[in-house]
Amino acid sequence: MHPLAVAGAATGKLVHYAVSGVVGALIIKNLPAAKPAARKALVGGLAGGIVASRWLASATEEARLKAGDVLAEARTSLGEEVPPPSAVDVNHDHGHEH
Repeated sequence: MHPLAVAGAATGKLVHYAVSGVVGALIIKNLPAAKPAARKALVGGLAGGIVASRWLASATEEARLKAGDVLAEARTSLGEEVPPPSAVDVNHDHGHEH
């Protein structure tokens, strides 16, 4: 996997967990005493966070795919054979039987 794809995925997860943690703390702290309007705003904010998280995941995947395309094109320009995207290294040894 390309280093930029790994960095993008890690950043996306970090942002997701940070936002989720802050929002979760606010919910636990304030939800029982929240008035209906505040609760509605909080639910709307959470829904927006979910949408943003999904968008971020989609953008990260798109960036990963584009980086893979560029890498494949670079290998092709060097005359190397490019493995298909679904190619998996089945000759791996990480200490257990399959």
